Amino acid sequence: MAGTGIRSLVPLAYVADVEGSIAFYEKLGFLVANRVIAPGEEVPNWAWLRAGRAELMLARASAPVVAEQQAVLFYTYCEDVEATHAALAEAGLAPEPVARPFYNPGGEFRLVDPDGYVVYVAQI
Repeated sequence: MAGTGIRSLVPLAYVADVEGSIAFYEKLGFLVANRVIAPGEEVPNWAWLRAGRAELMLARASAPVVAEQQAVLFYTYCEDVEATHAALAEAGLAPEPVARPFYNPGGEFRLVDPDGYVVYVAQI
């Protein structure tokens, strides 16, 4: 299968407000790689975000996004979990306290995005 296997995976999350979600993820270091505005509209209904090797697509949901029904977690990784936690708190986000579970002694913390998706930030 050399050369024919999957090379990457990019999750797509349905969101209520693409611009609002872009603003949230920009605080985590993501940049907009692409966005699409449908004809006759003024705001994007789709965006592709990148931060280093991390990628995420956002698309406007056609029905309400119910936080309790979001059965996916996004794990992100950083070099310094304490510094990243402090920077995100300073940027106006509400990261939960840093935890150090047995499987991640370097530490991790949890954030919730505007649509209720859980984003973990863990130390590499």
